Amino acid sequence: TECILEPLSLPESPGGADAVESSPCVPCIFCKECYLLAEQNQLLKHMIIEHKLVIADVKLVADFRSYILYWKRRFAEQPVTDFCSVIRTNSKAPLEEQDNYFLLCDVLPEDRLLREQLQQKRLREILEQQQQERCDTSFHSMCMFCDQEFTGNRSVLLNHMAREHAFNIGLPDNIVNCYEFLAVLQGKLDNLQCLYCEKVFRDKNTLKDHMRKKQHRRINAKNKEYDKFYIINYLEFGKSWEEVQSEDDRELLDNLEEDWSDWEEHPVCAVCLFCEQQADTTEKLYLHMQKSHGFDFPKIKSEHGLNFYQQVKLVNFIRREIHHCRCYNCQEKFQSKEVLISHMEETKHFAFLPARSTWDQPQYYFPTYENDTLLCTLSDSEDVITEDQSEEVPVVSEDISSLKALKQSSVLNQLLC
Repeated sequence: TECILEPLSLPESPGGADAVESSPCVPCIFCKECYLLAEQNQLLKHMIIEHKLVIADVKLVADFRSYILYWKRRFAEQPVTDFCSVIRTNSKAPLEEQDNYFLLCDVLPEDRLLREQLQQKRLREILEQQQQERCDTSFHSMCMFCDQEFTGNRSVLLNHMAREHAFNIGLPDNIVNCYEFLAVLQGKLDNLQCLYCEKVFRDKNTLKDHMRKKQHRRINAKNKEYDKFYIINYLEFGKSWEEVQSEDDRELLDNLEEDWSDWEEHPVCAVCLFCEQQADTTEKLYLHMQKSHGFDFPKIKSEHGLNFYQQVKLVNFIRREIHHCRCYNCQEKFQSKEVLISHMEETKHFAFLPARSTWDQPQYYFPTYENDTLLCTLSDSEDVITEDQSEEVPVVSEDISSLKALKQSSVLNQLLC
C-alpha cells in the first residue's frame, strides 16, 4: 500500500468564509453574488429585488463592507425575522399579490451597536491619518492655478491658493486625505470642468475666464464626492455634515440668552502680512512680525493713534502692496515677493509707514483677501488717545428745573432764527 507522507487539504470552495473575508468584493448577505465596493448601489438593488431586504440609512454606515459581512454571518446563524422588521406591501390585495419586505435598521440594538463600533473605528483611523498629514513635512505638490511648486507642509499650498488665487477649500486642519483631494480637483480641471457649477468647457482659457468672472473658484458643497475629505463628516455617528451644521445653527438661535462666561475663543490662525507664517493668537503673530520683519504693529497703532477702521485700512493697504510685489514705503516694484522682502529687510522699510493720505482711503475698507482672519482680531485700544481726543472739552448741561424759563433762554432758540 502507498503511504501518505504529508498532510492533505481538501480544495476550498471559492465561496468559503476565508475567500469572502479576503476578497475586495462585497458579497450579497443571502447568496453568492458579489459586487465591487464601487458598485454598492447595484448590490443594494439586488438584495431588494431578489431577497426583499432594505437597509435603512445605508449612506451613514461607516464601513459598508464590514457591515455586510457581519450580517451575512448573523443571517447564516438565525432567521432574518429575528433581526428585521417585516413590512407587508399590498396588504389589501389577494394573498398571492402581497409581498413581505425586511427592514434592517438601527432600531435593532445589535445593528446600532455595530454601526457605532464601525464609526468609532473609522474615526480613529481618520484622526490618525489627519495627524500624520498635519505633521508631514515631505508634502510636495504644484499649485493648480499658477504651476508654482510647494514643498514642506500642505498648509503652505492651501494658504497660497487662498491668498493668491482666492481659492479656499477650508483650513488645512479641517481637511484629511489631502493628496487625494487635490488629485480629484486637478482631475476635474484637466477635464475642463468648473469646480463649482461643474459645467464642462471647450478649452482651458475659457474655463479659467469663467471661474474668474463668475467667482467660481470654490468647490460645490453639495457634491457628496468631497465629503470624505472633511473631518466634520467623521465626527458624529449617524449624521451628515449638513445635519451637524443645521443643529449648530439651531443651537445658536436657541441659546442666545444663555451664559457665555465659560466660552473659549478658538485659535485664529491669522497669517503674517509679509510671509506665509501663521499663528493661533494675534500676540504670537505680532511677535513674529516684530522679530522676523521689524514691523511692530501694536507700537505703530499706538504711536499713530489708529482706531479700528484705520487699522483695517492699513492692513488691507499693506496686503495689497505686498500682493503686487511693491514696497509700500518707497513704491519700488519687484519681480517676486521674495525679492521684495529682501529689499524691505535691507532698507528697513518695514518699520516706516508712508503718509497717512496714501493708505487712509475708503478703498481700503474692503479686504484684499476675503478670508483674512487678522481683520477679525483688530480692536480699539482703550489707552489710545487720538488727536481729536487729546484736549478735554467741558460739557455743561442746561438747567432744566424750570422748563418754561429753559424754552425762553435755551441756546437752541438760535437755530430758529
